[in-house]
Amino acid sequence: MPAALKFTGEDKDLTLDELAAFVEAARKAGAPSDNPVRAELSTSGKIKQVEIALGEDAD
Repeated sequence: MPAALKFTGEDKDLTLDELAAFVEAARKAGAPSDNPVRAELSTSGKIKQVEIALGEDAD
């Protein structure tokens, strides 16, 4: 997998503002818009971490 951008919630779970900052950073870093976003969820279904490949994602 190529270099990736990864965000984790400051207080364990991502907030809407943190998710928006992730999307903005991914666009600024040139992540292809058709790359899938991978997420790690808590047992309650909240987003703990998101990641996107900065180059073409072949996985």
